[in-house]
Amino acid sequence: MQENCIHLEYNVSGNNFASAGSASEEVKSTLKKLGVASADIRRVAIAMYEGEINMVIHAGGGVATVDIYLDRVEIVLADKGKGIENVELAMTPGWSTAPEDIRALGFGAGMGLPNMKKYTDKFEIESEVGVGTTVRMTIFFG
Repeated sequence: MQENCIHLEYNVSGNNFASAGSASEEVKSTLKKLGVASADIRRVAIAMYEGEINMVIHAGGGVATVDIYLDRVEIVLADKGKGIENVELAMTPGWSTAPEDIRALGFGAGMGLPNMKKYTDKFEIESEVGVGTTVRMTIFFG
């Protein structure tokens, strides 16, 4: 038997900083309407926003899929970007491959992946150079 869930899907545009974060804002709004605790909403919003920004900066966009259950949120962020050459290094706080023009905008501080892991209960990343990256995150409520 499959659990009931609310399934949401968003296309994240690459290099479009004007719309970056709109998917995480919509998810945040949905969670508020469902009465999810603010601390849980904050964790979901931070993790998802960091992932969105990474797709905008590094991958030319991608797809964010969000499944909301009674006890958790499951997020899958998938792109067909250039991939991450060294995932372990990319998980190091402060390490970034963002170009200077992106850093000048206030992005690319090298905290995206570490924050995604920090604010989630389950975090998995699969990346293949030249193919893309998929990040799976789960945040349990309470």
